[in-house]
Amino acid sequence: MANKRALISVTDKSGIVEFGKSLVELGFDIISTGNTHRILREAGVDAITIDELTGFPEILDGRVKTLNPLVHGGILYRRDVQEHVDTVEKLSIKSIDMVVVNLYNFEGCLRSGAPMEEMIENIDIGGPSMIRSAAKNYKDVIVVTDPSDYDGIVEKLKGGGLSQEDRLMLSYKAYSLTGHYDSIISNYFMDVVGDRYPRYFNMSFEKEDELRYGENPHQAAGLYKESYIQNTKLDFEQLHGKQLSFNNINDLNAALEILAEFEGEEGVASVAIKHANPCSAAVGADAFESFKKTYEADKVSIFGGIVGINSVVDGNTAQVLSEIFLEIIAAYDFTPEALEILTKKKNLRILKLKSLTPKTRGYDMKYLDGKLLVQDKDQVLLEKIQTVTKAEPSKAQMDDMMFGMKIVKHMKSNAIAIVKDKTTLALGPGQTSRIWALENAVANNEGKSLEGSVLASDAFFPFDDCVKFAAKSGVKAMVQPGGSVNDEDSIKACDELGIAMVFTGIRHFKH
Repeated sequence: MANKRALISVTDKSGIVEFGKSLVELGFDIISTGNTHRILREAGVDAITIDELTGFPEILDGRVKTLNPLVHGGILYRRDVQEHVDTVEKLSIKSIDMVVVNLYNFEGCLRSGAPMEEMIENIDIGGPSMIRSAAKNYKDVIVVTDPSDYDGIVEKLKGGGLSQEDRLMLSYKAYSLTGHYDSIISNYFMDVVGDRYPRYFNMSFEKEDELRYGENPHQAAGLYKESYIQNTKLDFEQLHGKQLSFNNINDLNAALEILAEFEGEEGVASVAIKHANPCSAAVGADAFESFKKTYEADKVSIFGGIVGINSVVDGNTAQVLSEIFLEIIAAYDFTPEALEILTKKKNLRILKLKSLTPKTRGYDMKYLDGKLLVQDKDQVLLEKIQTVTKAEPSKAQMDDMMFGMKIVKHMKSNAIAIVKDKTTLALGPGQTSRIWALENAVANNEGKSLEGSVLASDAFFPFDDCVKFAAKSGVKAMVQPGGSVNDEDSIKACDELGIAMVFTGIRHFKH
């Protein structure tokens, strides 16, 4: 009885020599291509080339080598269908019983910024074709696409062979690989042609971590990274602390989105986050002043939250941070003194950020039970700066307006932020009524004076009630998008109360 045959053609050569030797010892004849064949032969593994199998040379710089009936016929024919068996015998097609293939490194070329011509040459054709053929015929053909499976397959072959469940699992992994590969290629061409909202929105995500649980202990969860994206705000080095949870990562993202608003600006920004909403935020001359202002703005809700700082944390800042129960501290870096202080807390996660402004595709998505909502990220702060009242805002008030809009933009709607001296004084997120958002903000500010403060609203005032309530609380200037049919009522109320109001023309609903 003829030996079984394995076709080996891999870009990732790790472990292939040892695997090839094991297959020969198990009675397989080896067929191979190009550099894989050379490496196997140099290591003493007896193997023939594809040319020897097909009687046809590799052509077109290797573009055509395995696309041949003697290859695909040997993979695809069903051993339990007599008509298939008779056909391959008549055409002198020999069976191929194992396909060991991984693909051209298209993703690596993408990461290196290769020119388009090189990217196209790294689109594998024969590899995916063989993988898909073998995966389709998994009951008769073992398809191997992951080097980490080599040892396990050898052990099972030595022990009597692979079960149908084993073969099905390998088939599933094979189709996952080709789907992933095609997705990255599709995304590349999507960018090249500039089709931002295509008919088929192909995305592939690779698991980075299996999380302990989701938002609650009864929910399973994992962390995945989109394969096409080269870097994100959430790329960091964990310097200390226990594993991140689902909620940690979600809150961290909220913190980094806010910090990104202040990149390139004078001063250091810091923010405290709880349940994906800011507890408080501030800009200071350095990390110490910035966080001190943030902490003083809300000493209550920061408990058990996370802190982000777009600077290096020094010893003085670390000392203040260490006195509070926090889940995460994320910053550009930490001095040795700061790490010495903070690492005394065993569970505190300390994260060193890579970049707050990576180049990404700028999508915001929500997966809704089989439907995917996709929109552009909200990356525009304002369209205009239009003073609509008799009172003109001062330079300091205008600065606070811009600061307030950068914060309220990232709060759940309806949202109100009351700020002063680039520090949040009172925040009211996530209310179904705008006046409730304002009332909650004022009620939760721990009795601090709001005199001379600036109010920022994520969307327009539908009535003048917010203006009147804010004035009683000490607010002296307001910034909002405008656009309500009742804008004039709010403007009139501001004029009567001596409040400056600015329209931006851009609303920032966040649900």
